[in-house]
Amino acid sequence: MTKGAKRIGKTLDDLSKGIGQRKITAGIVGLGYVGLPLAMEFVGAGFKTLGFDVDPVKIKKLKKGQSYIHHIGEERVREIIRKGLFDCTCDFDRLKEADVISICVPTPLNKYREPDLSYVEQTARAIAQRLRKGQLIILESTTYPGTTDELVQPILEAGGLKTGRDFALAFSPEREDPGNKNFTTRTIPKVVGGITPTCTRLIREFYGEVFAKVVTVSSTRAAEMTKLLENIFRSVNIALVNEMKVVCHHMNIDIFEVIEAAKTKPFGFMPFYPGPGLGGHCIPIDPFYLTWKAREYEQTTRFIELAGEVNTRMPDYVVERTVRALSDQGKKVKGAKVLVLGVAYKKDIDDVRESPALKVVQLLRERGIKVCYHDPYVPKYPAGRKGDLGISSSPLTAALVKSVDAAMILTDHSCIDYQWVVDHAQLVVDTRNATAKIRRGRKKIVKA
Repeated sequence: MTKGAKRIGKTLDDLSKGIGQRKITAGIVGLGYVGLPLAMEFVGAGFKTLGFDVDPVKIKKLKKGQSYIHHIGEERVREIIRKGLFDCTCDFDRLKEADVISICVPTPLNKYREPDLSYVEQTARAIAQRLRKGQLIILESTTYPGTTDELVQPILEAGGLKTGRDFALAFSPEREDPGNKNFTTRTIPKVVGGITPTCTRLIREFYGEVFAKVVTVSSTRAAEMTKLLENIFRSVNIALVNEMKVVCHHMNIDIFEVIEAAKTKPFGFMPFYPGPGLGGHCIPIDPFYLTWKAREYEQTTRFIELAGEVNTRMPDYVVERTVRALSDQGKKVKGAKVLVLGVAYKKDIDDVRESPALKVVQLLRERGIKVCYHDPYVPKYPAGRKGDLGISSSPLTAALVKSVDAAMILTDHSCIDYQWVVDHAQLVVDTRNATAKIRRGRKKIVKA
């Protein structure tokens, strides 16, 4: 049991009292980009917290007060250790110690773009083996509407305990935005929905002690759909602006100039920005959870599918623009050298999940182009479900930039001096408008 924790009673009423008195232990399964920030907020709210992860390296680092996520500084990790409210383990038998358990495990797609809920199912079964009366189970992992009641609930009830009577079950979509300096885990409103009114009440009570604002919806399905709508909205609008970028290129119009002008309208317009493709665990994946589920109801999701087609084509567009630019400079494409600047899926973080950099590099290599990369946040590109670059980050030196045929900006990290890059490069392919404010050498720049 977590140091200093006392087991509360065995009813949901006891759980409610324990929440208000800060006498419960909060458990989190999955200490990644969602689970670790959540653990910090639980501790910050005064709750004893027990984290679970299958990766012993993460557990070892946390116990030493070390962080493995760039935007979460080690001082924040050391702070929750100093408070004496946090412990972490690979021992899932300790799940029975937790009064509340938040599930924060990955929900990827398989190669057929179908939901892979194996991590959720495995976690639910692990919890079910230790489930006791008076616990609250919260699914945070993004998924399709119906996952909580169709998949998780039957697993948890298989041992005879009843949802809403013996234990509570709810869904609350994670809304993490790594590197966002304007909103923190605590200040982003938390959407919650339970299987029963009692379940909803309990998650509202618990998360109400942790987050600045809790938004209650009528069901777990409504909460599940909320997260999908948020990310489908972004996916569709990013696809629109990516398509506009291609059209504007053929019309010799700068799409970024157009966006800046359009966003001066004080109503009816929200700026989205084009790029080399979609990245991150949410936007490239979440929409297809709904397209898959919608087929069960004989419904088509044309906007979602079309947006997916547009966004997945962007790496091809970037490579075609690069190849054309090299040819225009009299360079032979086969054997050319390209330096990729930034492989994380967005600026100033170390997250490469679903990063378009992997596809761009693969396409460049298919053309016979030699590729190296520099990313101060990603010393070595980690192997993922779609493969691995097989290379590590190179130091950004004048000699390196001068030696390549083109420097390609895929991720616009703030710490890179793009004027310096343009000054030393033979050619710069800019997919992020990172060179918008440079003063010299604009003729070397190709927007892609």
